Amino acid sequence: MVEQNQQNQQTMQPQQPQQPQRDSIYLRLARELRAAILRQDFPEGVRLPTEAELAQRFGISRQTVRRAFQDLVAEGLVHRVPGRGTFATPREEQYLRQFGSVDDLMGLSIDTRMDVVTPLHRRVDVDAAGRLGLHTDQVHTVAFLRLHEDTAFCHTSVFLPPEVGRLLESVPELAKPGTAGATAVIGLLDERLPEPIAEAEQSISVAAAGAGIAVHLGCEPGRALLRIDRVYQSAAGQLVELAVSHFLPEHYSYRVRLRRSGR
Repeated sequence: MVEQNQQNQQTMQPQQPQQPQRDSIYLRLARELRAAILRQDFPEGVRLPTEAELAQRFGISRQTVRRAFQDLVAEGLVHRVPGRGTFATPREEQYLRQFGSVDDLMGLSIDTRMDVVTPLHRRVDVDAAGRLGLHTDQVHTVAFLRLHEDTAFCHTSVFLPPEVGRLLESVPELAKPGTAGATAVIGLLDERLPEPIAEAEQSISVAAAGAGIAVHLGCEPGRALLRIDRVYQSAAGQLVELAVSHFLPEHYSYRVRLRRSGR
């Protein structure tokens, strides 16, 4: 399982940043390291390049590299061993820790189930296509309920670029209304995309329950719901999913740990 460290380091080469230029250098480096770890370029026991090696390879300061490593340590993706170097956290320990909300959502299958309301199909949706940065107005979409102990607590509509949606067309759990599944759409995608899902941009607002959503969640129309919008991005920088979820507020909590940045 453990390969030569030198061979693994050679798989990671400087690339042109695929993110907007407003991203700082350390964020772009952290994103590239994150993608390499998710691809399992550094299996258990194989150290990542050192600060000095990365600084020389990318033509940046060691302080910049150190800041990128600090982000990865905070996410639980890597751990540092004094005198030995920095290593990727074992895969099973990354599962619920590495990106907070992304992997927490993948882990929803542990104690909840997904019931399909509207099967996966293609349709024109100008707003969703625009948010996914598409050059077409067509998207694949599926809607489902998330239940815990048979209580529906969330209604989610998922929108996918056509080339991404086609990857899920043969998935039986998404084919018929009422089908129950034990996974999340991002989990299904993560198994099929050429690059893993790396991050999500999230917004939280309040929205009134429309008639259809109210029926599915068992609440009165117009009820105030939490609306959570997430746009998922692969490690290659591709927008791969827009998920719009409406939660009954009594069944949802949001916790985040804030830390002071280094001086």
